Amino acid sequence: MIIKLIAGLGNPGSQYEKTRHNAGFWFVDALASQLGLRFRAESVFQGDLVRFEHDRQVVLLLKPSTFMNHSGRAVARVAGYFKLAAGDILVVHDELEFLPGVVRVKMGGGHGGHNGLRDIIAQVGAADFARLRIGIGRPNDKSQVSQYVLDRPSKDDAGQIASAIDKAMSQMNDLLDGNIQRVMNVLNAG
Repeated sequence: MIIKLIAGLGNPGSQYEKTRHNAGFWFVDALASQLGLRFRAESVFQGDLVRFEHDRQVVLLLKPSTFMNHSGRAVARVAGYFKLAAGDILVVHDELEFLPGVVRVKMGGGHGGHNGLRDIIAQVGAADFARLRIGIGRPNDKSQVSQYVLDRPSKDDAGQIASAIDKAMSQMNDLLDGNIQRVMNVLNAG
């Protein structure tokens, strides 16, 4: 499995920029920055896109501009245009089930109630893409989930989320080389 598209999930706009739901955007922004790349708005793909090469393979970074619940539109457009299979895609998203500071890789599976994943599965027509799950924690009251993901994390939680992103970034070469199991052994163990 060689990753050819990394889609970071989030909501566009400055009012959402620092919210928990944008952890996927934070990751792809950090990766683009590390590589010295800048995203460009690509309306045909309904998102911001940047391309780079890794080991003579073109890799795309995507930030859908469709809002979280419609992330699949952008992912499906890019995948369709570049003739990518679901197995070529890594989706990076916030994860309520993990505490801030935890980051895990998962291959395939359901959406687990995450509306961005739900839409990607529906639009791409498959669920067998890789996921990089960045822990944001969960509110005590289940009825507060919608507001919680759209709030800014505390300073401590933001630091923990940044630490999780750094951990994942340290594994990018293996991820891009298709060594998913090795990355899972590293990230999922701690």
